[in-house]
Amino acid sequence: MARIYAGILGPLALLISLARGAIHAWDVETTVLYAWISLWGFAALGVVLGWLAGRIVEEDVRTRISAERAPPEATGPTQAA
Repeated sequence: MARIYAGILGPLALLISLARGAIHAWDVETTVLYAWISLWGFAALGVVLGWLAGRIVEEDVRTRISAERAPPEATGPTQAA
């Protein structure tokens, strides 16, 4: 999941930075520098967020599986027949 988030956020930040440079008429070197920094910065952020999301999902699945496998608890006193 971390690679997916990084693969989405990084290129998205690159494209937005390139568009911003074009809109503000920055020179090419400045635009590419900001785009390159944005690519790596947001890819790193995507890795962290994706890793965290993956851990949360895995923990939730483990908890649910453990709850399903556990024997049911008695909810009250049993009545003798």
